Amino acid sequence: MRGWTAARLFVASFVALVLVGTVGFLVIPGLYVGDGLGVVDAFFTATSAVCVTGLIVVDTATYFTPLGQAWILVLIQAGGLGILTFTTFLLSLLGGRHLEMEEAVGGHVAILRNPSFRSLLFTVVAVTFAVEGIGAGALWLTWRESLGAGPAAWHAVFHAISAFCNAGFSTFSDSLVGFRTSGPTLITVMALVVVGGLGFVVVEDLRARYLHRDVRRLSLHSRLVLTATAALLLGGFGLFLWFESRATLGDLGWGDRLVNALFLSVTPRTAGFNAVDYDAVTNPSLVLTMLLMVVGGSPGSTAGGIKTLPLVLLVLLLGSRLRGRRHVAAFDRTVPWETVHRAVGLVVGGLALLALASFVVLTTEALTHEAQGRAGLVRLVFETVSAFGTVGLSMGVTGELSVPGRLVLPVLMFLGRVGPAAVLASMVSARSSVRTEVRFAHEDVALG
Repeated sequence: MRGWTAARLFVASFVALVLVGTVGFLVIPGLYVGDGLGVVDAFFTATSAVCVTGLIVVDTATYFTPLGQAWILVLIQAGGLGILTFTTFLLSLLGGRHLEMEEAVGGHVAILRNPSFRSLLFTVVAVTFAVEGIGAGALWLTWRESLGAGPAAWHAVFHAISAFCNAGFSTFSDSLVGFRTSGPTLITVMALVVVGGLGFVVVEDLRARYLHRDVRRLSLHSRLVLTATAALLLGGFGLFLWFESRATLGDLGWGDRLVNALFLSVTPRTAGFNAVDYDAVTNPSLVLTMLLMVVGGSPGSTAGGIKTLPLVLLVLLLGSRLRGRRHVAAFDRTVPWETVHRAVGLVVGGLALLALASFVVLTTEALTHEAQGRAGLVRLVFETVSAFGTVGLSMGVTGELSVPGRLVLPVLMFLGRVGPAAVLASMVSARSSVRTEVRFAHEDVALG
């Protein structure tokens, strides 16, 4: 592995995992109730599981046997944490030479004060299995009477892992629509999704601050993540409650209506579970859902999208410029210009990639299907945004996509999970990344 950068190892690990998942769907016996998946659908399903997206071309509940569902779950867990995390963790236990910490957790370690390699890795693994275990226990207690103790245990474990990894796969054909009046179910799933979407660096920072009584304040990263998460969740909750109270939530009592409105705000931030039919929501809710899917979760988490902090830094940059300030600051700290510039690049690049992918998907489907009208355009764009944000919410057209469409969306899922910046960085050799930058003469341009 000499000469391999962290970015290359990170991207290659996901490529390898997708290939292993695809081959597994093709050769492992006993995965299907009926006929097995073809190569394209096996690739689509493996990519959706590894990239913790949740988009499906076949019904997970009825098409796969429990063994097939277990294979999906293995891919979700490995993809959610990142295969490098497991590899590095095992090597550290054996006392071998570990990979660089940034390779294991996605390059977000530098923001921690006095970061401990073993501490962070053990936090990642321990918190993951502990939270998933607690979530599975809570769901089992909720479902054991209605589903039976045995079946409830499997459904609980599957949904706990899928929710914490922000995957959105469900062993129920209607996802969680059947539990829209079960407050404990929706609250448990929401808690798992939010914790998984915060990022392991934030969890480690909180653990050090409150469990170990670290007197130092939370890092700027953690404070911005927690503030942005709260603002997006509460803002989305209020808007969804307004938009849907007389629509998809109109038949519910006020208690269930409040829980479902919050659920509508949580799941687009890349979980993908649904308790309503998205083909029936109001137009404002549809637009708001797509906006939340584009934003996604936080850096260093199991979520996708352009992430919360690049968006926050873009807002802070705008505010700084409007006030005539030269620097971007928050919570009495100045953010380095390199970080701000990278945030701008990530947002602009992500939106450009999303626009290009939407155009390609619309083109492939227009060439292979009859015209679907403006409603078809909305459904296909919604599907594309869901793939990029690794969300998994759908308006029901995934299974109707053409072969080119089923090949484009997995690429978008992969880029949304790994990140376009990581893919580009993996293509740059270590030698070329350190060569001297040439600076040319200045010349200004007009902007408006």
